[in-house]
Amino acid sequence: MRLPGRIAAAIDVLAEIEDRHRPASEALKDWGLSHRYAGSGDRSAVGDLVYDALRRRASIAFRMGEETPRALALGTAVFEWGETAEKLNQMFSEDRHAPEAIRESECERLESASEEGAPDWVRADVPQWAAASFEAAFGEAWVEEAAALGSRPPLDLRVNLLKTDRDKVAGQLSRFDVAPTRFSPVGLRIAAVAGARRNANVTADEAYRRGRVEVQDEASQLAALMAASACAEIAGEAAQMLDLCAGGGGKTLALSAAQGNRGQVFAHDVNRSRLAPIYERLKRAEARNVQVRAPGEGALADLEGRMDLVLVDAPCSGSGTWRRRPDAKWRMRADALDARMGEQDTVLAEAARYVKPGGRLVYVTCSLFATENEDRAAAFTAAQPEFSRIDPAPLWEKVTGAAPPRWTAPGSLTLTPASTATDGFFFAAFARG
Repeated sequence: MRLPGRIAAAIDVLAEIEDRHRPASEALKDWGLSHRYAGSGDRSAVGDLVYDALRRRASIAFRMGEETPRALALGTAVFEWGETAEKLNQMFSEDRHAPEAIRESECERLESASEEGAPDWVRADVPQWAAASFEAAFGEAWVEEAAALGSRPPLDLRVNLLKTDRDKVAGQLSRFDVAPTRFSPVGLRIAAVAGARRNANVTADEAYRRGRVEVQDEASQLAALMAASACAEIAGEAAQMLDLCAGGGGKTLALSAAQGNRGQVFAHDVNRSRLAPIYERLKRAEARNVQVRAPGEGALADLEGRMDLVLVDAPCSGSGTWRRRPDAKWRMRADALDARMGEQDTVLAEAARYVKPGGRLVYVTCSLFATENEDRAAAFTAAQPEFSRIDPAPLWEKVTGAAPPRWTAPGSLTLTPASTATDGFFFAAFARG
């Protein structure tokens, strides 16, 4: 397929997402299954067109004067990929798989439209309801911070120190143009590519298959490393840790490696299907100090009051990951936050039961909304007076060797695409008296 056919496919997928309210990943997967003639390069390019259109949906729709799948796909090809209306029309005339020719009114928009006069939420490329939440979190800088969530994300890898070191893996992956991450001492980054260039497929590489690296955003790596550092201050190598919302095990693996396979890391999640990938990942990484506790009555009863560290990666809006899941920001509604905040309060209260006197509790989210972050941390200390906040700045400095990031408060820090070039992430730590 050439670009005209890929644009036509992107229009179809965007229509499927809009009309049937489907996640982009599912719509793209079904398109690939029903178009088996399309090669991996075609599928990747169609996916990039769809995701880029969703990342910049509000601003592209404003510039095009309409929010149809066709307008979004054409706008993406021109505004984001650098094509021109004239060139596209020429290609369309030569390709039987192309969409209909670009109309004169569309050409005018593609050639001259700008974001001048657009509302702030349009320039930020977020749902209108989310503007207040971003402004509450970032003040006058909120448009800049939110707009950064519309960029393509890099691919970050965490080097598994149980098997190798960063320099060796960097050499093995040199063909992917990897570079050390800015802050994480165990991270490597493959920069985001522009336009129609294919992204790296690291999971097919020997380094990944042999467990030398894991795909993990730098912010998530840093959260685990700071949690481990907070725990090391009180427990050393024999630390007992609980990853209470372990999911697929990314932070569990990072904690295991940070401990050098010493001590004990317990991994638990209330959702058995989310926990399922952890078993193969533990085997591949050769993480031997991890014990998985599957959901069930009494699964954690013997851990109450015994943990040096409990890590809570709470269920949240995921607003900090909208670069990677841009369709999620348009599906989400404001009232969904209320349910999430209730879940966050519940899981924090549950986590407190497992922290021993003198132990640490770390609360993280991949959200950028204060209602899910600072407000929940404040509500927790109000409800649990035996817990006090820990200043995260020394933990950050110890792990990274750098000054604290821009959005660091006395008891928490926030990482963002605009300020740290990571996913959006919130970190708060507490000590139990």
